[in-house]
Amino acid sequence: MIARLFNFRGGVKPDSHKNESATTPILPVVLPPRLVIPLRQSARSAARCVVEVGQKVRKGERIGEGEGFLGTAVHASTSGTVAEIAPHPMAHASGLDTLSVVIEPDGVDEWIEHGPFDHRSVPRDAALKYLRDQGIVGMGGATFPTHVKLGSGRGIDTLVINGAECEPWITCDDRLMRERAAEILSGVAILRELIGAARVLVGIEDNKPEAITAMRDSAAKLSEPIEIVPVPTLYPAGGEKQLIRVLTGIEIAQGKLGIEFGVQCFNVGTAYAVHRAIRHGEPLVSRVVTLTGNVERPGNHEVLIGTPVDALLPLAGPKPGTDRYLMGGPMMGIALGDLSVPATKGSNCIIAASPALFPPPPPELPCIRCGSCARACPASLQPFELYWFSRAKNFGKAQEYHLFDCIECGCCAFVCPSHIPLVDYFRFSKSEIWAREREVTAADQARDRFEFRNFRQEREKEEKAARLAAKAAETRAKLSDTAESGDTATAAADEDPKKALIAAALARAKQQKAAIAESTAQASGDVSATSDARRDKAKLEGSDATS
Repeated sequence: MIARLFNFRGGVKPDSHKNESATTPILPVVLPPRLVIPLRQSARSAARCVVEVGQKVRKGERIGEGEGFLGTAVHASTSGTVAEIAPHPMAHASGLDTLSVVIEPDGVDEWIEHGPFDHRSVPRDAALKYLRDQGIVGMGGATFPTHVKLGSGRGIDTLVINGAECEPWITCDDRLMRERAAEILSGVAILRELIGAARVLVGIEDNKPEAITAMRDSAAKLSEPIEIVPVPTLYPAGGEKQLIRVLTGIEIAQGKLGIEFGVQCFNVGTAYAVHRAIRHGEPLVSRVVTLTGNVERPGNHEVLIGTPVDALLPLAGPKPGTDRYLMGGPMMGIALGDLSVPATKGSNCIIAASPALFPPPPPELPCIRCGSCARACPASLQPFELYWFSRAKNFGKAQEYHLFDCIECGCCAFVCPSHIPLVDYFRFSKSEIWAREREVTAADQARDRFEFRNFRQEREKEEKAARLAAKAAETRAKLSDTAESGDTATAAADEDPKKALIAAALARAKQQKAAIAESTAQASGDVSATSDARRDKAKLEGSDATS
């Protein structure tokens, strides 16, 4: 066991509200009337559609092909018919649409043929490609591709498994660890082999004693040691850098990643998905989602990817007074403007909010620079400075103050006495910077295309000039053999390739004219001879008639 735990800077302690949904087992999948499966499961990449409208698909069949370095596959969550391929609202703060595959279930829930995958009998790259094709991503909410996060298989000493689940109201990981601890640790063992770590630490907040016990009991049965470590309950202890700091004492510097310090972190849900993919050959088609808040039956459900939120709500039974719904927790989640949005691989919680549970925020007041946000920030940033630069749209200065090190945990807004929605300002700045970078990239690509076009035209001009010079040289050689001495055309050809071509053309014209004249003269002689022959014949016939 590790000798001690460490502290991370900042953090807050909101009411956890875990008991509302953590006391009942995970309920099985309920087939919705239709599934809307987005081909974009994260902001980083979208999959290329590989099915057509009217096509029959089976559960686990690939409907989207991962593209690019960060791309992963997307699969049908059940068997049925592809009814539509069209844009639909996605679970994002923007409320924008994304291309989605709509499947009408046939009720059979027929799987594709699948079976275990022996990751030890193939090269490591093939195992990573298999995880990519199975659509395995981070299940903690970020949906970062697992095959990318596994890296090169070298340089990682410590593998950290995140079971902290620090955000209030969410209990899907808690129930997963209580009920499926053995399967999670099976996935952890696979991740350990693929990443080459010597030590494995599983961090779980100490407000989940049942999950800690279940994981320790399962870890005791394994041949290789896996340390189950309770960590103090403090939001956001489940942040990757914060959990690494608590368990190992390693401080991940701003702008750096854990892999640069020999440590990597995965969510317990990701480990479970890896187990299902390797041991059973099942792609990621479902996940555990917490339904809680102002509802009659809070709990956790196994939810098919693509299930619309409005099909999930009857399972929990929203109570009167519910005025909005949140996807994710109250600290980092988003308010849903459209209940037809589907559950994705990163959807871990749906909260029915009411004024009693979540009072309306007071009006935003001017910043008084009290510094409370800076003291609460777990990333050691200065949120009040970022706020001013974001509000002024001074994005360059915001980047200088390490805007992209913000994990959007919401601690700053939670403690702000002026009730400023700081995270919203930071998200706005990030999106604007990304948009401008895309514009710059597009302009760079357009400039490269323009410069290449000019280069191609210059190259074609040079090639044409070279062909012209070669032809001129050939013409000069011919003229030197045939032209008379003192011919001005030959002299001109020696001086200029173009003049040589003109002289050659004149010579050919002269030859053609002479040939035409000769043939005309010959034809005239033939006609005259023919006429004389006819006259002689006529005279002979006339004389015969007279006699």
